Amino acid sequence: MALPRAHQASFTPSEIEFIAGNEKIQIIPKAKFAKLNFIQGKVGPFQPPLAIDVPTWLALLMKKNDKCSIVCPDWLNVDYLKKRHEEEEKDEEFSKLPFHYMELSQMLLETAADDIPNAEQIRKLLKDLRETRQAKSRAGLTVLDDKWLGMNNLSLMEINEIRPFFTRAFNEMRKLNFNEKTNQDQSQSF
Repeated sequence: MALPRAHQASFTPSEIEFIAGNEKIQIIPKAKFAKLNFIQGKVGPFQPPLAIDVPTWLALLMKKNDKCSIVCPDWLNVDYLKKRHEEEEKDEEFSKLPFHYMELSQMLLETAADDIPNAEQIRKLLKDLRETRQAKSRAGLTVLDDKWLGMNNLSLMEINEIRPFFTRAFNEMRKLNFNEKTNQDQSQSF
C-alpha cells in the first residue's frame, strides 16, 4: 500500500531510478528508424552506425530488444572510478560524480553489461566508492547543527538516504535551540 506523499520521508529507490531514466545517453542504433514522437519531445532519426543521444529509458528499452548498443558514459570506466575513489579516501569533500551515477550505473550494468568494458571490475569499484561515500556522509552527520549541513557533490540517491534522519535531527535541534533561547530571554527579563 502506498503512503500519501505527506507521510513519506523520501523518494523510493525505484522513483529515483525513474527520474534518472530521463538522463541522456548515447546509443548506436542497429536499424534505421524515423523520428519517434514522445510527450517530452522528438528523438531521432536513427541512422546506423551514427551515435545519437536518447533518454536512458529508451536506450535500455532498445537494448533489451536488441535494437542498439549503448555507448558507455565517460565516467563509467575503471580509471575514472579509481581516481574518484582515491579522492574520496584522501579529501574531506565528496568527489564530483554525476548526480544520478548510482541509478544510471545500476541500470546500465543490469541491462547492458556487454557494452561496458570491465563490467565486473566497475561493479567492485562502484561498491567501494559507495561504501567510502556512505562512511563520509555518516561522519558529516556527526557535525550536524541547526543551521545547515555542508555536503557538496552528493548524488540524489545519497541525499535521499540521509534526508529522513537529517530532517528529524534538524527539526529537533531547532526546537532545542528555540527553547534554550526562550529560557535565556525569560531569565534576562527577571
